Amino acid sequence: MFDKQTIEQLEQYLTLLESDLVFRASLDDSDSSKKVREFLEGVVALSSRLSIEETKLTRTPSFEVCRPGNESGVIFAGLPMGHEFSSFILALIQVSGRAPKIEEHLIQSIKAIETKLNFETYVSLTCHNCPDVVQTLNILAILNPNITHTMIEGSMYQDEVDRKKIMAVPAVFLNDESFTNGRITIEEILEKIVGAAALEDLSDKEIFDVLVVGGGPAGSSAAIYAARKGINTGMVVDTFGGQVMETLGIENMIGTPYTEGPQLMRQVEDHVKEYQVDIMKGQNAKKIEKKELIEVTLESGQMLQAKSVVLSTGARWRNINVPGEKEFKNKGVAYCPHCDGPLFAGKNVAVIGGGNSGIEAAIDLAGLVKHVYVLEFLPELKADEVLQRKLKSLSNVTVITNAATQSINGDDQVESLTYQSRLDDSVHTLDVEGAFILIGLVPNTEWLKGSIELTDRGEIITDAHGMTNVPGIFAAGDCTDSAYKQIIISMGSGATAALGAFDYLIRQ
Repeated sequence: MFDKQTIEQLEQYLTLLESDLVFRASLDDSDSSKKVREFLEGVVALSSRLSIEETKLTRTPSFEVCRPGNESGVIFAGLPMGHEFSSFILALIQVSGRAPKIEEHLIQSIKAIETKLNFETYVSLTCHNCPDVVQTLNILAILNPNITHTMIEGSMYQDEVDRKKIMAVPAVFLNDESFTNGRITIEEILEKIVGAAALEDLSDKEIFDVLVVGGGPAGSSAAIYAARKGINTGMVVDTFGGQVMETLGIENMIGTPYTEGPQLMRQVEDHVKEYQVDIMKGQNAKKIEKKELIEVTLESGQMLQAKSVVLSTGARWRNINVPGEKEFKNKGVAYCPHCDGPLFAGKNVAVIGGGNSGIEAAIDLAGLVKHVYVLEFLPELKADEVLQRKLKSLSNVTVITNAATQSINGDDQVESLTYQSRLDDSVHTLDVEGAFILIGLVPNTEWLKGSIELTDRGEIITDAHGMTNVPGIFAAGDCTDSAYKQIIISMGSGATAALGAFDYLIRQ
């Protein structure tokens, strides 16, 4: 089951185990169980600290990672391969005794939970967002015996996926009730469970020389460049990584022929942590004011002060704002083909958007679904020619240009999509069970209106040094009026803004 490279990686990770472990496995004679048995036997053969013990769990096939004679509450139902292989490795290391790398106030909040919580996360092995959620919930189970978490591989438990009408992953259930869909941080999980008490108390923070708002490529670059100047640097982030966490293949990062968004941003976060940067996670800014100092008020009600600020709040997927889009989100309306595509195997789907993102999605989906309809508002596709050539070679793709989407229809989930032809105003309906919306980005700057000068598209206007119209407030990345929105450009603009902020400080 494992190739030579995977075996070598496994052997290296298994040397980090701090205690013996046993896989409590629930197996039978089914083909699925045979695959799980082969997987476990392959892992056990690599270390004398591992063993298998057959038992009966809620699902078959599944297995729990435990210390001998104990239960951990960390269960894998199905094969933790693909992107979930990292979740499996981390579970081994952490269940064996190595402490998770999270802030102490979060550890104490988790340990204080007295309610019995049974989390279940449905995943697809191609989903690059799922591992973060799986790993986060595993940490809760490891730290608190009142909590259990089961990763459920959707393809192996298709009957459950169909019965629960799961059309987007990761899909998290708590005590058999839907809890959340999509990416969620440990701070957000705790806030949903125990309230704002899980948030870090920021009242004793010193005045920052540079406060970075946002944790994507631009914000990370700004923090590194500021910290390297030896000045007091802080970062306010909701989820570290930003929009890049939704990006799978990255092939234009100079010096790195191929990487993936989550992998890149984990490396970037590790790089930031090499410096004295105060990272405040799970926080969103809602107001900024320039007084004697610059005051940033957070949604939690707390306030931070700084001598200069770098705004790097990034952007998010643009909505088409038609009836049905909001109502059927995660019920057929999706934004990530890599995460949710496998759930539409054998079905008809629509991709709205003819730019690079839309055509890349259509190409990927064509290998999974029955038929793909690409709807583009303009008379022609906007994607790069190489992508268009690939699209034209696919027999199960239909491109419809001059198409204005009118509505996404259905009862409990998506059943069809209606569009109007911009050529003759005729109205058409497509029988589809999924609608993937990829029409570009919109900056996360609504909270800045009235405080900072913005373009009519909501982008922050900056000068050559990254400064806004307010002295001491800088901006970088996709939230600005930069001509091109690219990861490497965001990183460069973050460096520019940090250097601009440093020059501003030494002139005060």
